[in-house]
Amino acid sequence: MFSEKMMPHFSDTDALGHINNTKPPVWFEGGRAPIFRFFTPDLDPKNWQLIIAKIEVSYHGQLFYGQEIEIRTFISRIGGASFDVYQELWQHGEKCVSGTAAMVNFDYETQNSKKISDGIRAQLMEHFIEL
Repeated sequence: MFSEKMMPHFSDTDALGHINNTKPPVWFEGGRAPIFRFFTPDLDPKNWQLIIAKIEVSYHGQLFYGQEIEIRTFISRIGGASFDVYQELWQHGEKCVSGTAAMVNFDYETQNSKKISDGIRAQLMEHFIEL
């Protein structure tokens, strides 16, 4: 599991006084950066090897400004050329948001998916969670 802590910005709130529902998917993307590095160690977009095929986000509770949030990132499925990243946002000891992103190892030159190498597969397995 990867874990990252952050403080929401005041601008992340909405008129109802809690964190706007558009923010968690953005924060989840930031939490995937260590996984992006498995495929593109320097994060250079010219060498990028991933595309996102699908995201799902479930809201379990409200998130609030002024309270630290923890982003937890796991791998929940590994296929031949794709894998799922499962993530959670925790605040005040409660899981408030969860989500899954289906990622595809992709060759932009040929515009096709490509098999995940054994080395990267091993790195992904180090963060695997059974759901």
